[in-house]
Amino acid sequence: MVSVSSKQVRVGTMEELKSRGCIVVSGGGHAIAVFPHEKGAFAVDNRCPHMGFPLDRGTVKDGILTCHWHHARFDLCSGGTFDPFADDVAAFNVTVSKGIVWVDPSPMPIDRVEHWHSRLKVGLEDNIRLIIAKSVLGLDSAGCDYTAALEAGSHFGMTFSNEGWGQAMSILTCAANLLPDLDEEDRLLAMYQGLRHVATECAGKPPRFAVDPLPAGETRSEVFNKWFRSFVEVRNEDGAERCLRSAIDVGLPQSDISDMVFGAITDHIYLDAGHTLDFANKSFELLDHIGWDHAGAVLSSLVHGMATARRSEELNSWRSPIDISSLVWKARKALPSALEEGQRRRVAWDKEDDLADVMLRDCPSASLDAILEAISEGATPEQMGSAVAYAAFLRMARFHTSNEFNDWDTVHNTLTAANAVHQALKRAPTVNLLRAVLDTAMSVYLDRFLNIPAQRMPESSGIGSDIEDTVQVLFDHMDMQHNVEEVSALIAGSLTEQDRGDRIVAALGHAMLREDSGFHLFQIMDAAIQQYRERRGTHSGTDVLIGMSRYLAAHTPTSRAVGQTFMIAQRLHRGEALYADGPADDRAEN
Repeated sequence: MVSVSSKQVRVGTMEELKSRGCIVVSGGGHAIAVFPHEKGAFAVDNRCPHMGFPLDRGTVKDGILTCHWHHARFDLCSGGTFDPFADDVAAFNVTVSKGIVWVDPSPMPIDRVEHWHSRLKVGLEDNIRLIIAKSVLGLDSAGCDYTAALEAGSHFGMTFSNEGWGQAMSILTCAANLLPDLDEEDRLLAMYQGLRHVATECAGKPPRFAVDPLPAGETRSEVFNKWFRSFVEVRNEDGAERCLRSAIDVGLPQSDISDMVFGAITDHIYLDAGHTLDFANKSFELLDHIGWDHAGAVLSSLVHGMATARRSEELNSWRSPIDISSLVWKARKALPSALEEGQRRRVAWDKEDDLADVMLRDCPSASLDAILEAISEGATPEQMGSAVAYAAFLRMARFHTSNEFNDWDTVHNTLTAANAVHQALKRAPTVNLLRAVLDTAMSVYLDRFLNIPAQRMPESSGIGSDIEDTVQVLFDHMDMQHNVEEVSALIAGSLTEQDRGDRIVAALGHAMLREDSGFHLFQIMDAAIQQYRERRGTHSGTDVLIGMSRYLAAHTPTSRAVGQTFMIAQRLHRGEALYADGPADDRAEN
């Protein structure tokens, strides 16, 4: 029988403890395992911190407690683990008075925020998904908002990838961008997904050594701009990085820095099929979350990709049988005067649908001329970005499943690049960045045969009045392969009522996060939601979600192993038991 005296829990006599090898007592909401060792007694939480196995079933040898489920080992005296995947187990103070063993049920105090930051660092360094998941949950329960995990993951990703900004950092930023539109229970899952991609991408890579800024000297924005773009032009990474770090260090305005970065990217046509501009846009979005104080480390990580990027004017597809690159260069020269004329007119422009329709046709010169005409009529740079993004989403919405499966990604790459152009133009509506609209419109043109035959836009599949029933049908469709048309029809029908849009967006977010989602799924989900936010209640908003949902349906289901790990972490966080005491019902006991 367990007794309690002035906050002390009676365990038993020392002889009883030695005879039994371990005694488990309860107190303070804990199950506490007490072990004899040498001439004393030591107590730890009975739940293994790895996956909750009862430690009283473990073995003590030479002062080391071993959990037999995954062989995690702990120093019995302190609870410290020898295996980083397991975490330290909580230890309790034990006293022996007149042969009676007593334990204080209050665990030794720890700083929970510091503890979970430390554990997240271990999870990222050793690429251990369960630790990352538990750390995300732990930081949240300790009162930290999402930026705590985001900043830690960003710092790790900037430090331990010598190639700089890559897919994982974009995924992490996409995850942060998605949070306001997700159901509350999916937000921590999104952060976990982003962080585990960072850990995986950085695993085994050498660290990145940042370049210091120049000594005090030059401070003029126009000089830094010229230097930086010249260094990128000749693919001089070190010079470009030091120039950019120096421009940030001397305190140039954010608008000047963004003009430097986007100007260098658009000095050539459609770098790396739009990925370079997309990465740059994502880096600025990350800074919106974690603060401009991190700009030096974050933005300089772009330089390697900018200096080594493939320039589309060098590609055969952009030079033959039609010399598209020459058409683009010619249109670029006409941009400044067109923009000046449009600004002089100051007329509201509202012909996005018409312009998108021209972009989807099979005449590249007509598309470029239509863009220049729209700008001269008063269309703003942001409206031009919106129009090319809408055209790219329509390519996806009309993508026919008779195409080869890998062709989904061809349309996808243009789509995410177009969204990046649109988002970047909101930040830096300059004539230099406006050049990217022309480039991306030509990528939309090059994808034209993937709409031959064009898939007809879906009609409503007869949605009922209960939105939750609709959401369940959506999930059921995505539990099976090849339900592309069924899902798009469901989305078309569910958005006939404006108040359903946000719920459908959250459901699509959940459908993506429950999968083992990679770079492309995060990209298109983020791009679609960014576009939909500005188009709620419009036909173009519905078209955007149809395009995204078709891509999502084509790439589901996966094995969903990532979600299984997060579910385990959640159950452990709630204190649930994961192990079974006996054999499964359908398994022979022999």
